[in-house]
Amino acid sequence: MKPPKDQHFLVDRQAVERIAGCIEVAGRRVLEVGPGGGILTRALLDRGAIVIAVELDAGLVSDLSERFAEEIREGRLYLIHGDATKCDIPAFDVVVANLPYSASSKIVFRLLETGFEEAVLMFQKEFADRMMAVPGTPGCGRLSVMVQTYARVEPVLELSQAAFSPRPAVRSWVVRITPRQPPYRILDRKVYADLVRVLFSHRRKTVLNGLRGAYGLFCTVPLERCSNSSSERTGVFGKERVDRVISRLPDEILKSRPERLSLEAFARIANVICDG
Repeated sequence: MKPPKDQHFLVDRQAVERIAGCIEVAGRRVLEVGPGGGILTRALLDRGAIVIAVELDAGLVSDLSERFAEEIREGRLYLIHGDATKCDIPAFDVVVANLPYSASSKIVFRLLETGFEEAVLMFQKEFADRMMAVPGTPGCGRLSVMVQTYARVEPVLELSQAAFSPRPAVRSWVVRITPRQPPYRILDRKVYADLVRVLFSHRRKTVLNGLRGAYGLFCTVPLERCSNSSSERTGVFGKERVDRVISRLPDEILKSRPERLSLEAFARIANVICDG
């Protein structure tokens, strides 16, 4: 079975056992994205999981359908041929997966929007390092801020290139992600996400200049999502609103670059936008 160009099959059986055993899966609906050759799928099934496996490659889907025909008939495995960044996925409890490298970011953001109890995911080491970077330090970015706003992230296992076939160019990290309530009040999650995205798209600029560069870029936000006297607010980051927001923020925030902001500071800016 030949992996598609973006996928590296995990072949280290000890690593598979550790990953499958990181969380309790017996009787739970487990989403696996990119099952590949099925080695992790088998380990999850052997532990009593009900597996929902989403695979993009048609050839792999065909092979998996034959290999796990009995489990599919018994309703212990649901095999979906589709793109996990956008296809319909049945309800699930937890996620255990060796994610395709190129789709890691999109899948993580989709999982955070969908909701789950906990996840054990494998990423390229560089991607995992960015996800775990502490907000307010040079290594942080949109990924780390958004993930750590809504979840705790813990490193579980580092894997060398030898754990995969074909061997990737870099090492990999397995991390555990546990959703949580944001540590600071966020009035509108969409505004918060838009703010983080825009500021990090200009990460070398100060917050002041990043906000000024965002005039008119944002969508309509209904009244019930943010306090305002009008029934809806078109262009949340329009010039007048941004100018009011800037006037209400302290210099220590406005003069900082986004990588230097804490999660509390991002929440504060977003909430000022909602109240502005």
